[in-house]
Amino acid sequence: QGNMAFAGKYEFESDENYDDFVTKIGLPSDKIEMGRNCKIVTEVVQNGNDFTWTQHFPGGRTTTNTFTIGKEADMETMGGRKFKATVKMEGGKIVAEFPNYHHTAEISGGKLVEISTSSGVVYKRTSKKIA
Repeated sequence: QGNMAFAGKYEFESDENYDDFVTKIGLPSDKIEMGRNCKIVTEVVQNGNDFTWTQHFPGGRTTTNTFTIGKEADMETMGGRKFKATVKMEGGKIVAEFPNYHHTAEISGGKLVEISTSSGVVYKRTSKKIA
């Protein structure tokens, strides 16, 4: 697996099960509305096992998670909740346990594919590489 596999900028292309998922994890309705079909740009800077993962939302809001594979890090959820997690690398996928969902990210066919699972609801977000 290539070290710099994740580095780049990716723009939201499509998603599946957004409403079911965000309702399941308890996002407030204003945040749900704001995030629907939101052209989020995800920027990943990777230096070996160190990652800076930034999501740029329309309107200028950003969320940044900085983590090292295999070490506990301070993270923030989609809804802005802060927590600690140890991010792992499994078969080329980045895997993290969020407080109320399981999250994986991988590069597949040149696209960033992120899958979050909560109580049997699977939310999939695909972003295309733009830089």
